[in-house]
Amino acid sequence: MDDAFATTVRLVVELDREEDGRWIAEVPSLPGVMAYGDTRELAIDAVNALALRVIADRVERRVSVPSQVLAAAPVATPPV
Repeated sequence: MDDAFATTVRLVVELDREEDGRWIAEVPSLPGVMAYGDTRELAIDAVNALALRVIADRVERRVSVPSQVLAAAPVATPPV
């Protein structure tokens, strides 16, 4: 059996409130990944969803993903 790995996604999200009351969330390690929300929680949910789409696209196209975003670790597989 091949070695198994688990990948952990770690996103640092920066938040700010606009003058009109909306929240903006950004993932600085993924340029251009930012989203608005009427509440803090909605902005975080939207930016998380966008970040995961961007990461999936990069993985599919075999484009590097910033090391501070992904961490792969070996997973122990039970003996057969």
